[in-house]
Amino acid sequence: MRIIDLHCDALYKIWKSGGTLAYRDAPELETSKERLAAGGVKAQCFALYVPPEVKEEHRFQAMLDQIDYFYDNVLGRNPDMKQIVEWSDFDSLGDGEIGAMLTLEGVDAIGTDPGKLRLLHRLGVRSVGLTWNHANLAADGVMEPRGAGLTSWGKEIVAFNNANRILTDVSHLSEKAFWDVIELTHYPIASHSNAKAVCDHPRNLTDEQARALFAKGATVHVIYNPPFTKKGGGASIADLIKHVDHFCALGGVRHIGLGSDLDGISSHIAGLEHAGHTGRLIEELLKHYTEDEVRGFAADNFLRRRP
Repeated sequence: MRIIDLHCDALYKIWKSGGTLAYRDAPELETSKERLAAGGVKAQCFALYVPPEVKEEHRFQAMLDQIDYFYDNVLGRNPDMKQIVEWSDFDSLGDGEIGAMLTLEGVDAIGTDPGKLRLLHRLGVRSVGLTWNHANLAADGVMEPRGAGLTSWGKEIVAFNNANRILTDVSHLSEKAFWDVIELTHYPIASHSNAKAVCDHPRNLTDEQARALFAKGATVHVIYNPPFTKKGGGASIADLIKHVDHFCALGGVRHIGLGSDLDGISSHIAGLEHAGHTGRLIEELLKHYTEDEVRGFAADNFLRRRP
């Protein structure tokens, strides 16, 4: 069964290590190439994330360093890792090959420079989340008390994404910014979010938000992060499937995908500690859903609705 994971933070971990972690098999990497292969993951999206403690003048260089690790450590040293730059590239992956696509988690590093945005697109970024959890020059994130929407610059980014068939990721946006994006975007996605009705966390989506995404033809990718999965922690795969159940009840059976956030989370769902365990989630889903539906969750829903 083809599996696509829309979000991981392996590049951040490699960058934080100063490039000492070998993407192929470093045990510290939950989404290493070896673990993706063991878990049957056919394509992995790699987020570019620069933490807020990095000084503003150093942020874009930090992002370029992560891209360099992507081209050298991920692609260059692993010939069976194939970069996804065109949406059709998902369909041309051969046996034993794993797709790799760059995404952007927060636009803080580019300031308000459209040239930097164009450069990131040329380097392979195909999904853009405007914020991480806090406010920046484009929008407010979910943890910003002000809760404002998109700025003029944020709207420019969405327009750029539309013109270039780039996904606009809503996973970290404030509710006001979310609704601004829904109004403007041609290609929305929630790359790593769960259902707020099941687990009341600011990072999760309300039923109204989920329905709006489904109405726009977007996919919502469930995240393997215990605090977003079950109140009080100690989450199991069964707890994660409750979010799938809820999204399906809202009409989302053909709009659900996977967005693990592995290498970016500090605790793990029992049995989903790294990408090599992805088959366990698939096996459990098959106990509750038809094979066609599970194929949808694993990859096909996203592939049907890509730009």
